Amino acid sequence: MVRPVSRRLFALALIGAGLWGNAAGAVGLPSTPAKPVTDSFFGQVVTDPYRWLEDWSDPVVKRWSADQNAYSRVYLDAVPQHAAIKARLTSLIAATPIRYSGVRAAGGHLFARLTDPRLQQPQIVMIDDSTATTPSRDLPVRVVIDPNKIDPRGLTSVDWFVPSPDGRLVAASLSTGGSENGSVHVFDAATGAEVGDVIPHVQYPTGGGDLAWSADGKGFWYTRYPGEERPEADRHFFMQVYWHPLGGDPRNDSYVLGHDFPRIAEVELDNREGTGPLVISVANGDGGEFEHFLLPASAAPTGTPVPVTRFTDKVVAVTPGPDGALYLISRLNAPAGRLLRLAPGDTDLAHAKLLVPEGKAALLSDRGSHSLAVTENRLYLRRIEGGPISVAMVAPATGQPLGPLPLPPVSANHELVPLGGDRVLYDVATYLRAPLYAVYDERRQSMDETKLTATGGLDFSDAEVVRDAATSADGTQVPVTLIIPKGARKGGKAPTLLTGYGGFGISLTPGQLAAEQRLWLDAGGIYAIANLRGGAEFGEAWHDAGRLTNKQHVFDDFAAVARLLVQRGYTDADHLALIGGSNGGLLMGATLTQHPELARAVVGNVGLYDMVRTERDPNGAFNITEYGTVTDPAQFRAIYAYSPYHHVTDGARYPAVLLTTGENDGRVNPMHSRKMVARLQAADPAGLPILLRTTANAGHGHGSSLAERVALSTDIYGFLFDQLAMTLPPAAK
Repeated sequence: MVRPVSRRLFALALIGAGLWGNAAGAVGLPSTPAKPVTDSFFGQVVTDPYRWLEDWSDPVVKRWSADQNAYSRVYLDAVPQHAAIKARLTSLIAATPIRYSGVRAAGGHLFARLTDPRLQQPQIVMIDDSTATTPSRDLPVRVVIDPNKIDPRGLTSVDWFVPSPDGRLVAASLSTGGSENGSVHVFDAATGAEVGDVIPHVQYPTGGGDLAWSADGKGFWYTRYPGEERPEADRHFFMQVYWHPLGGDPRNDSYVLGHDFPRIAEVELDNREGTGPLVISVANGDGGEFEHFLLPASAAPTGTPVPVTRFTDKVVAVTPGPDGALYLISRLNAPAGRLLRLAPGDTDLAHAKLLVPEGKAALLSDRGSHSLAVTENRLYLRRIEGGPISVAMVAPATGQPLGPLPLPPVSANHELVPLGGDRVLYDVATYLRAPLYAVYDERRQSMDETKLTATGGLDFSDAEVVRDAATSADGTQVPVTLIIPKGARKGGKAPTLLTGYGGFGISLTPGQLAAEQRLWLDAGGIYAIANLRGGAEFGEAWHDAGRLTNKQHVFDDFAAVARLLVQRGYTDADHLALIGGSNGGLLMGATLTQHPELARAVVGNVGLYDMVRTERDPNGAFNITEYGTVTDPAQFRAIYAYSPYHHVTDGARYPAVLLTTGENDGRVNPMHSRKMVARLQAADPAGLPILLRTTANAGHGHGSSLAERVALSTDIYGFLFDQLAMTLPPAAK
């Protein structure tokens, strides 16, 4: 691979800062002594030279991390366009329109998360239903929860919120510093004042958290983690369901369910309509297994929930209809999913009737949102095929097809909100325009945009969307979406940024590009999104093909897409960069160690790299159902075969690497990034920059302040612009 001049600029910057060193030929690298520790798994000896970097309580480790930050800052601050990139990103974000998301209907009002580009954190707002869904009117908004006033530093965020059925109160989980370690607070929707009920240990990044109100709004069910009744090591596990009456002492709240849940249970509660039964969904970790319980309205609030499905039933979603019937998405002998119906009052799965058989497109069952919506006359089914999402309408009692919900090509839908009567609010997401919200009127069979639609903002009319597919190592066709400046010629040298995820059944679907992608396109770049196995773009079979002992397929898919971009004449290895976060960070680590020649630069955000040790962390235990465990011989062999940290090779020439992490990350232990950077720096000390950026007031990315998001993006894109020799055009500076 050709090595451009940016490495020389890096060295000159270090000389100017007085950081030139000569240890092992390094240029100002912090000292990182290897202290090998060995383990044995089924006869395989595994050496770990930097285990000492796992201990964040050790002042030596903290000092090492600070030294790495200082080392990285010398490079990042010396990027010639650093200031211009920050200014451009700031102006682009400021031009982003106010945006609504996570809409919920209650008491004749809509409640939503409002993201204002001028504020550090999103707010929770209330909007009158008739005003919001009438296109000709203005949109008066009442702020219910404003984290920016609660914490002017911008470090407090709303993890999630739930309005009471009458719209009078809103309960929300608040956490600080991106920790996602949340407590429930209750706010008066009319005044924004707290009502005094605060419940700790409700939300944590391991299993998440949730809440559902009773029909009368006098209390709520919620998820709770253990406190002092269990050892410290157990307090991010064993989630249970409790009942809290408003005004009561949380210490006296009533247990409802959970003693028999798995240690790694992830619980969701659903009573959105307020008058129906409470649906309790329990995930067995992150691998896609679920069981469901029902607490009938007649048994509320502290009755015993009735089991409806077990893990072995492969039912992934249960939604009650207005008439009390239950609609279930089943993957039993149907990896793309089929829809079942249980008559009102019946909870025996054996009595369920097939309503919609398995089709070519997979039925979606997203966590944390309605998988489907039911009105008196229609049932709305979200389907995915390769990335784009469509919505089919069927008759609730018979499954008779009633046509598609109006959506443009290559788009996605994430929210379906029945508004009562014959109306459904839904969002429409595409790559090149801001999200819009529309109301579908079942009687008129028509859709109208609403005032919730974002207007103005970033303009992507100069770009086009191209869909293609690469052939993976085993012959599987892997979709990829490219966002290309109109009129761009295939010259083989366009700076191209490729991203992917490939895990946990999470699909990469169409959605508006952000300020960072606008910046990239301004500089003549191409942005590419790979739909890898491990996601659910083609249903559960696509997920299963990229999990446990099949995980290597994900990395093969990504490498195939990267090669396709070169073969098609878009770019070459010296102008290709890769970026991914979390499980996508693992993807970055595996790709750069298995194929160091593939790209010029790699950015891994909050990624996993030492896969042999990951399950020892609280959230790593939840990941076992996705990645497997080193206590199983076959799964250990698969994990060790791709674990990035263990496949760094001394003397190899690696791409330029920037790994980022946050000290408060409860999902991926920051030790992964520390150890991976140490190992890469030792293996290739005189090559391209290998940098670590650790943020003190951030976690996995959720809840980060606007200032931190701008700072992080500036560093990432400054790094990429420098490595790919990109320049902002004069009009974009």
